[in-house]
Formats: sequence, C-alpha cells, structure tokens
Amino acid sequence: MGSQVSKQLERRKAIKREKKTLSDLRNCGEDYPGSGYHPSDRKNWMSELNPEKVVMKKIVWPGTHDSATNKIGIPWITRPFAQCQSLSIYHQLVMGTRVIDIRVQENRRVCHGILLTYSMDVVIKDVKKFLSETQYEIIILEVRTEFGHEDPPEFDKYLQEQLGDYLVPQDDNVFEKTIAEVLPKRVICVWKPRKSPQPQAGSPLWRARYLKDNWINTDLPSTKFDSNMKHLSEQQPVTSRKYFYRVENTVTPVADNPIVCVRPVTKRIHGFARLFISQCFSKGYADRLQVFSTDFIHNDFVDACVGLTRARVEGQA
Repeated sequence: MGSQVSKQLERRKAIKREKKTLSDLRNCGEDYPGSGYHPSDRKNWMSELNPEKVVMKKIVWPGTHDSATNKIGIPWITRPFAQCQSLSIYHQLVMGTRVIDIRVQENRRVCHGILLTYSMDVVIKDVKKFLSETQYEIIILEVRTEFGHEDPPEFDKYLQEQLGDYLVPQDDNVFEKTIAEVLPKRVICVWKPRKSPQPQAGSPLWRARYLKDNWINTDLPSTKFDSNMKHLSEQQPVTSRKYFYRVENTVTPVADNPIVCVRPVTKRIHGFARLFISQCFSKGYADRLQVFSTDFIHNDFVDACVGLTRARVEGQA
C-alpha cells in the first residue's frame, strides 16, 4: 500500500513538473506567421481564403480526436471516462473542424473502447447538413473499426451509398490541386477496416496509409509534446509527400493513475497548441505540420490552424 501511495505521489510530481516545463517554454513566445489571423466566419473559413488559391497540401487541417463522443455512455457515470468532445459533429464542423475521427463497431454504432453512442447514420446526417449549408469547405472523414471490435458488414458500400457524389476519389494528384479544382467533390473519406479489404486505387474511399500518425499513450503533457515534435521531425515536408500526417494535441488517462476522466487529463496539454506550432517554426519543422487534432475543440485552436494556412497561401510561411 505504501509503495502504491509513493508511486502516485511521484506521478503527481511528474505531471506538475511537465506542465511547468511547457509553461516555461512559453517565455520563448507563441507567435508564428499567421498567428494573429482570425477568420470572420469559421463555418466558411476555406471560402474566405479563396478556394482558387488554397492548395490542398498546404492546408493545416484542424481536427478532433474521437470526434463523435459527445453523447457516449451514460451521463455523469461512464461518459466522463470516454467523452473527448462536447459538441456534435455538425457543430464541430461549423466551428471550423475539418478532420473528423470516427470509431465504429460491427453494428455501425460509434464507440470508444467498450462504450457505445449513436449510429453512424447520425454522423452522416450531420456531415450532409454541413455540406448542404456551405459551398467550398472540404472535409477529411476518417472512419475506423475500433480495437476489439469487428468490421461492420459491407461498410464500404454503406459509406459510398451515403456520401455518393460528395466523395473525392483516392488519387495522389489531389495533394497538388487547389480546393477549386477538387470541387464539387468535398469529402476525403479514409476507411480503416481491421480485417476487411482496404479500398483499392481509384476507389471513392481512401486507404489507411493516406492518413498517418504516431500515437503514444501517456498522460504526461511534456512527454506527449516532445514525442509529437520528434515524430513530426521524421516526416517529409508537406510539399513532397502524398499522404496526410496527423499530430494530436492530446494526453489521455492511463491505468496506473487514479485520474481516469478525459477532460481533466487532456486539459494538461490543451492550452499549448499555439506553443507547439511556434516551436515547429523554431525547430525548423513547420513545413511538415498538416493535420492538427485536439480533444474538446475550441475557437482558438481552429484559428491557430487557419492562421498558419493563410500564411502558407500568402507565401509568408
């Protein structure tokens, strides 16, 4: 018992130490090209930047982690252990989110681990509603079978039937096109089954290798921050790669820590998104940043990504 208490005390000290490390790093500043820009309409921020000028590979895509967990589990009982977003998919898109991360199980219900929420139909309905209300916004919709679950039967057909003409076909040339050249197609749907065949070349759906990341499971903010930077440094610049690479500004509850609710844990790194971008510039890795995701997305996170996108479009970064 005493050793367990001692271990937890050391853990708390480590968390406090790592939060201070990031706070002290802020003394270096959080400015970067485009950091002062704030879109007047986040719902249509791609439109504001001019679809004829915005090349797909230069976009810094604001994304959400475990996007469809706003109603997961039972309120006040199991929900705090799995909820990573408080907004619906529709309201995330309206706020400016452009990369959606969906986990499904065999019955087409969204899940996070063993906890379930609404069906994929709800996600599709929200996506279609947003698309019907906008003209120039492009979405990356990642759908994967959650670990420990089976692939939903014929799910590839379901996605194609539901999203139809909105789907941008799998094509390496997309990265070189402007938004205007991709339109009227507006959804890059990456389907990541566990056992079913991957989408083939030219398919309306994209293979798993087109959206990559390097996830580490930790609740230590500086550890995650440094790991994100290390893995980003190993990527090619966005101008020379034919896949999307994601960095997630999140930390997660771990089994050996008594704090197992998502919000208080992820809050440890939540406010350091702009610091991460500024440090990318300081270390020379800013040309590799592309998809940037978070738990509990908020306006300033979106603005941080949109500002850098605008700077790239204007030749300032």
